[in-house]
Amino acid sequence: MDEDPSSKAVAREPERRLKPALLLGALGVVYGDIGTSPLYAFKEAVRAAGHGQAEPAAVIGAVSLILWALLVVVSLKYAVLILRADNHGEGGIVAMLALLGARSAEPRSWAGLLLVVGLVGAALLYGDGAITPAISVLSAVEGLKVEAPGLAPAVMPITLVILVGLFLIQSRGAAFIGRIFGPVMLAWFCVLALLGLGGILQSPQILAALNPLRAIEFLTHAGWAVSFAMLGAAFLAVTGGEAMYADLGHFGARPIRLAWFGLVLPALVINYVGQGAVLLAEPDAIDNPFYRLSPDWAHYPLIGLATLATVIASQAIISGVFSLTQQAMQLGFLPFIRIVHTARDAQGQIYVPVVNWLLAAATLSAVVIFETSDALAGAYGIAVSLLMAITTLLGGLIARRWGFNPLLVLLVNGLFLAIDLVFLAANSVKVLEGGWYPLVLTAVVAVTMLTWLQGTRLTEANRVGARQDEGAFLAALRADPPIRLPGAAAFLSSATKGIPLHMTRLLERSHALPARCSIVTALYEEKPMVPATERAEVIRLAPDLYRVTLRYGFMEDASIPEGLACAVAHRGLPADFIEDVTVFIGHETIIPKRDHRGMAVWREALFAFLMRNGERTGAFFCVPTRQVVEVGTEIEI
Repeated sequence: MDEDPSSKAVAREPERRLKPALLLGALGVVYGDIGTSPLYAFKEAVRAAGHGQAEPAAVIGAVSLILWALLVVVSLKYAVLILRADNHGEGGIVAMLALLGARSAEPRSWAGLLLVVGLVGAALLYGDGAITPAISVLSAVEGLKVEAPGLAPAVMPITLVILVGLFLIQSRGAAFIGRIFGPVMLAWFCVLALLGLGGILQSPQILAALNPLRAIEFLTHAGWAVSFAMLGAAFLAVTGGEAMYADLGHFGARPIRLAWFGLVLPALVINYVGQGAVLLAEPDAIDNPFYRLSPDWAHYPLIGLATLATVIASQAIISGVFSLTQQAMQLGFLPFIRIVHTARDAQGQIYVPVVNWLLAAATLSAVVIFETSDALAGAYGIAVSLLMAITTLLGGLIARRWGFNPLLVLLVNGLFLAIDLVFLAANSVKVLEGGWYPLVLTAVVAVTMLTWLQGTRLTEANRVGARQDEGAFLAALRADPPIRLPGAAAFLSSATKGIPLHMTRLLERSHALPARCSIVTALYEEKPMVPATERAEVIRLAPDLYRVTLRYGFMEDASIPEGLACAVAHRGLPADFIEDVTVFIGHETIIPKRDHRGMAVWREALFAFLMRNGERTGAFFCVPTRQVVEVGTEIEI
């Protein structure tokens, strides 16, 4: 009997016990972004109708549209479908590219085009990472204007202070904030539901919005301009849904689904319906229907809770950008960048200084440029809608690779892709209103990734042409034996064949080699983890020369000392080859050439800049500085 292809997909996620801590953690990390969308999404959707006050048809239509967007886009597409496309339990755009084997795609091929699309999707997360903290914190602090309009001028300075503090504490790690992530967001979702219930009691007729036909009726009769504007604004309610897939590896599919269907979705639905009920009862509450749900005595405590919830949502997206940077770097899409581990017992707790401060600059600039959450709403949806469309496309390709029926894939993913494209088209009209901002950030990151990828390929092609064959090297050693220095040496190499350039350069200039040598290559596999027992592959080239290939998953840190220890323990590398070993590394200087064989001159200059300013190879591979010797080489591309 043929095996059900769906079973193969499900089997890719490792078994893990369902623990309350995972559910609580998922509330804080996964749903912080979408959980704070009620602060601004519904308000923008009703305002898109273009009337001074909220008309009942627009209110019911907006609520209905948001509810069914949550059900279709987040519940069905992400929770049910996309969460199945895991790479050994890991999710996200980079995991999708790994599943499709796009990293090794040839330029100007279909697979190469797929790689470009995937990298654009990854780059979109950086645009999302810059806008999310800005709009979330700003919308929470704007609650001050409801109670005290005179404080309106203080909203932006307060927001900037909170955001600066948020980015300043990143170097300490998210662990101490993480302890309160889950409980605070649990309280937040409970408050959302309670506030919404209070609003529904004011105007029970809002329950008509549960009928999806009310959304369709409004959109078909409002005119294309109003319909597109409302679709683009309502899409803000589902932004953050992509975190379900991005954080899959941290929690697993079951806790993420249970948290969504058990608490998050009901709380969001009740709150959006409650906001609609408030507007039916008080049409002039359109300035901030969320805070109008609150009784007067609870207003300031709600502002405080909302601000804390938005800080948590911002922390989650910042941590996600750090994780994405690490994965992209280890799969060869970005240069080596300094990564600081902020918790010994948690691999995912990392801090990337360069990315942190670039993201801080982009986020603070967004607040200063757009000033209000209303203006930022125009900049927010376009990046996420494009990312969701790319995720749906890649998800369909993965389903085909796993053997699902092509007609079924076309029907299901085609339907979701059509919905994504409608939201993308609706958000595209915001380009001049602010949508240009995340697109510019995306373009910068995508060009950087593609330039680095192409530059490393050109550099490796240059190395291949200059690298000496193993047989010829060994024959030369036998014909003219060099001076053998006491001790052991490991020569890092980017290839699994041939002799590293810095090894031949050392022999050429010094006429000497250490008595015991190994050629070590560290490779990142297109899966999250590699067991230590499978870490090393050892080949004996000569009595005093071994080739060691170390393999790591894209969620791991490559450590040459740890890898060599695994080679001794599991693969037969003699122990004396790693005793007080000196690690030789090629220090390559990239020289751009004005010809048509490589990249454009400005891209070659960008690649050379990235190469010069990246993390030192020895530090990246966890080699103590006292053990590193660098040998200089010039490479023209």
